[in-house]
Amino acid sequence: MNLTLPTMLTLFRIVLVPVLVLVFYWHHPWSNILACAVFVLGALTDWLDGWIARRYDMYSAFGAFLDPVADKLAVAFALFLVTQKHHTAWIAILSAIIVGREITISALREWMAQMGAHGLVKVAALGKIKTIVQMVAISFVLFYEDLFGIPIFKIGEWLLAIAAALTLWSGFDYMRAAWPTMRKG
Repeated sequence: MNLTLPTMLTLFRIVLVPVLVLVFYWHHPWSNILACAVFVLGALTDWLDGWIARRYDMYSAFGAFLDPVADKLAVAFALFLVTQKHHTAWIAILSAIIVGREITISALREWMAQMGAHGLVKVAALGKIKTIVQMVAISFVLFYEDLFGIPIFKIGEWLLAIAAALTLWSGFDYMRAAWPTMRKG
């Protein structure tokens, strides 16, 4: 297997997941800022690996498989951490919606690939917008503290709610696109 630069960046994102957990639980006044920084680094690396793959035509089957795995690991672990620290029904419900949709759509993509119809469940523009809102929201709730009087956590909660709504909407779009194949299978 030939590891391309985008695939190495994706592997780096996976390595950042346990780093995020360690930094999150580190008893230090700046642990929340560092956890936010680690998550943002992963999100930026996600964008960078995709840009490099498209710009320099560095696609690989392994990279195509690994990229969404890295995304889902980072998002799920970050949401688990946030839910554990801020254990409210609101945060738990929003996190469950996001993680539940990710698992469902991953399973749908796998099933559609087995049915020979993987092209019907491609990432759409709505999914990209959802991802951006989700990454910003998670960064804000990880940061937690007010910044120059701006309630970062509260903004993050609302962005997380918007991300959850976009998650449901894009999940519905995927299911609708897959429905004709699902009815046959």
